[in-house]
Amino acid sequence: MTIAERHKYILEKLNEAGIVHVADLSKELDVTVVTVRKDLKLLEDKGLLYRSHGSATLNSPYVNDRPVQEKKLERVEEKMKIAQAAIRLVVEDEAIIIGSGTTVVSFAQMLPKNQKLTVLTAAMNVTLALIDSPDVEIVQLGGVVRKSSSSVVGNYAEEMMRNFACSKLFLSVDGISLDFGLTTSHLMEAHLNAQMIKSVQKTIVLADSSKFGKKGFGKICNLDDIDVVITDSGIQEMYREKLEEMGIEVRVV
Repeated sequence: MTIAERHKYILEKLNEAGIVHVADLSKELDVTVVTVRKDLKLLEDKGLLYRSHGSATLNSPYVNDRPVQEKKLERVEEKMKIAQAAIRLVVEDEAIIIGSGTTVVSFAQMLPKNQKLTVLTAAMNVTLALIDSPDVEIVQLGGVVRKSSSSVVGNYAEEMMRNFACSKLFLSVDGISLDFGLTTSHLMEAHLNAQMIKSVQKTIVLADSSKFGKKGFGKICNLDDIDVVITDSGIQEMYREKLEEMGIEVRVV
């Protein structure tokens, strides 16, 4: 197989799956791992893909911090369906944590107003979504206001978080990577989210399919620290299979 034929094969696989792995390409093309890496570098130099450890993607895996007002306009229907599915996991009278992000805000807005709950959150827009629910007791974490996400972060919030034990965490993320885990674009928010995970029995991730294969600046946790992922039907089968192999429940809406 010529170099041009290999490159054509690699790009076709990328268009189909969104990601290719060096080891798999080496077997499929019957060439060495070194040859595959050289091919991927040439294609990256042409701007046709993005390389990472042992793999390559069609689009850049890295995400930047963006205002919540901008993100809430994206994938609105998918986020609503994910939020609706998450509501079914909430049990009367339990204490839950709701993270920050547009998907979990939709989740908070959909919580039945007559359901008795204790909700702990760092997100001010989550608090506002629940403020008129008479049977929901809200615990608002304090700290440094992160305006782009309408939430608080920092040592005060983390120290306060250590004083609570809750049943479930409903968490939004900026990226879900098979090799790097869950991430967000802000380091201090990542630290707070990690503390939230330590304070619950079950972590439920609410993430639309565009978050898979992406990486934010701050790592929250490894994939084996989470229990359930709720996402939309756009998720690639490869991600679903890998998560389920790890014992993570994947709910597709």
